[in-house]
Amino acid sequence: MQATKLLLQGRQPMIRFLGKRTTPAKVDHTPHAHPASPTHSLPESFASYRQKAQQHGPLNQTNQYSSVVGGHIGGAPGASLGPIEAGKGLFFDRSELPARFQRLVWTQAEIDAVESGGASLHA
Repeated sequence: MQATKLLLQGRQPMIRFLGKRTTPAKVDHTPHAHPASPTHSLPESFASYRQKAQQHGPLNQTNQYSSVVGGHIGGAPGASLGPIEAGKGLFFDRSELPARFQRLVWTQAEIDAVESGGASLHA
């Protein structure tokens, strides 16, 4: 059987490219700020960027809750980071929410209905 071969002979791609494929003669590779950047400027140097950069806290670790001791992460206990409390209106767990937003307790009838695929409701 050559059915597949016959089908593939008449196939044409749905997308059509206009013109010949060419690469631009000159490409500008100079660094520039991202269009959505808040400052619309590049940092002066990587060292100055590193002083201001943050990733889960300051990277330069000049604060009193430093977690980098001896040049490696984990050199200090987590308790040295200070207290961790949720801000006003923020919650760490669903059980801390008001009662109307907490998880509801399932009744045995609901559990049976789910396990039977709903058939127990009509029996």
